[in-house]
Amino acid sequence: MTENLSEEIRDQLAGINPAVADQQLNDKIGLELVEVTPERVVGTMPVAGNLQPYGLLHGGANAVLAEALGSTVAALNAGAAKMTLGFELSCTHHRGVTSGVVTGTAVPVHVGRGTITTEIVLTDDRGKRTCTARLSCIVRDRPEA
Repeated sequence: MTENLSEEIRDQLAGINPAVADQQLNDKIGLELVEVTPERVVGTMPVAGNLQPYGLLHGGANAVLAEALGSTVAALNAGAAKMTLGFELSCTHHRGVTSGVVTGTAVPVHVGRGTITTEIVLTDDRGKRTCTARLSCIVRDRPEA
């Protein structure tokens, strides 16, 4: 997921506990990062494998994608010495998706010393908005190793 990122961005996103590195939810939903900057993070997720019983993209998968992208924006804006933790996520599901790929774009709407809030827009293959989400993260000092 992070192989195509610059060394600086990889360093800023570092901190995954090696004991759980192979258990990341982002990998399980098939998240692929397309663009990663502090101003904008774009990622894709396949619909296949992320369905609910009626054959539609699961709303929880939308939420996972939104939180993953929004958390990345927050981490990049907080800096390497800090960590961010999501404390509020809201998702409005506008339309169902049954196939293809969903693309999410996260942008910061507030970057403060104590909190960072992002807006995440998810679209389908036709560019139609399928979900709008907002994630607020708290900013904390990174614990000592």
